[in-house]
Amino acid sequence: MATHLVWLRSDLRIHDNYALHAACRDKDATVLALFIATPKQWAAHDMAPRQARFIFCSVQDVRQSLAEKGIALHTIECEDYTASVARLTEFCQQHSVDRLFYNYQYEVNERKRDAAAERALFDIDVISQGFDDSVLLPPGSVLTGNREMYKVFTPFSRAFVKRLHEGLPECVPAPAARHGAPLNDMPALRPFDYPLQDIDEEMFPVGEGKALQRLRAFCQAPVIDYPQARNAPSVNGTSRVSAYLTVGVLSPRQCLHRLLREHPHALVDSKIFSWLNELIWREFYRHLLVAFPDLCRHKPFIDWTRKVQWQQNDAHLKAWQAGKTGYPIVDAAMRHLNARGWMHNRLRMITASFLIKDLLIDWRIGERYFMTQLIDGDLASNNGGWQWAASTGTDSAPYFRIFNPTTQGERFDKDGHFIRQWLPELQDVPDKYIHQPGEWAEKKGITLDYPAPIVDHKAARRQTLDAFEAARQSQTRNIYA
Repeated sequence: MATHLVWLRSDLRIHDNYALHAACRDKDATVLALFIATPKQWAAHDMAPRQARFIFCSVQDVRQSLAEKGIALHTIECEDYTASVARLTEFCQQHSVDRLFYNYQYEVNERKRDAAAERALFDIDVISQGFDDSVLLPPGSVLTGNREMYKVFTPFSRAFVKRLHEGLPECVPAPAARHGAPLNDMPALRPFDYPLQDIDEEMFPVGEGKALQRLRAFCQAPVIDYPQARNAPSVNGTSRVSAYLTVGVLSPRQCLHRLLREHPHALVDSKIFSWLNELIWREFYRHLLVAFPDLCRHKPFIDWTRKVQWQQNDAHLKAWQAGKTGYPIVDAAMRHLNARGWMHNRLRMITASFLIKDLLIDWRIGERYFMTQLIDGDLASNNGGWQWAASTGTDSAPYFRIFNPTTQGERFDKDGHFIRQWLPELQDVPDKYIHQPGEWAEKKGITLDYPAPIVDHKAARRQTLDAFEAARQSQTRNIYA
């Protein structure tokens, strides 16, 4: 009798899991599942302790779901990816595995690990089969007329939607119960040897069932108001499925099909399409990782931006991290991130722009800090977002796009509801002055327990423009030298 192994990684679900579905096609085969925790590798990748906790809880949940189907999920812990290949090989030998099924991960280290695993398993006569499971369309399938990867999002999105019109990716069902189901008396899962920080289960309730409930609820009605509500941090106007997509509790295909079930014209209805377009941004950044692997190595997409002379200012960096810059919308956003491990997308743009364009601090420092905090930290999306803010990435807007943190606050948190929630020291500041509380304090002749702005935005903007222009000119001189 054949033995099939499903190697779970960032696909912690039983519904619409391509590798699991394929492994279970043979009704007579014994099917096993394996999850390998690699704490040393996670630390090297700056994984947030909240995300590690969310993964641990999600492994527990999918372990129970698989047991109900008669599939045992085994867990192994080892230091890094090199060790994981050896442990995987040992496991296959111990359990007489004939075939391995797994879903691709697209980062450089993960691809190297998987190639090494396939070679090692081939030597012991184990056939490996991988699947493009974490994307709607496989990387390399949406290309320009010159058969190249798009370098700007909008034409990529148009081409992507055209492909969806030609045929939607399939959603596959959860496996049927196998012989011996359910498995009972499963031993408790030992926590990973990694810092596990508590998560806010009101924001991100654990489990595949809870994730599907959230997706269904959002697609029924809130998605209609998404274009207006998405930018207001005081309103719960986003789907908040990002953490589930990151660890694979949900698939992007489930998101697409649920949206189309509730709104059949979502591909052409601009209001409904707004949320779908965010999923396409996620696809864009994944496709880019495969086409340009240096993005995984924290290199800028635009080469000349390597020459920008960043400032080394620990006091400014710490003020930004702690939410004490003197710019209320920035500070409220950072304190929310530190407390909850998540940040509203508009606030991600504002805080990133402030670190880079107001403080002139290297975008990679901010990128890394976000990864250490975010429950939904994802290399492709996080890197793509930070490079967008830094004007070093794939974007048609030039480097002189610089957010004004005060006007951003006035526009997206006009009455300061979000600001007051996270900056209690500004509770008594009137709405008129909530974005510039120092002016109110000066008029009243009082002292606020809140810092003055650590930089003047107008002067900082000029300094940043000069720094970028000097870098661009330096590259030009080198070309023609």
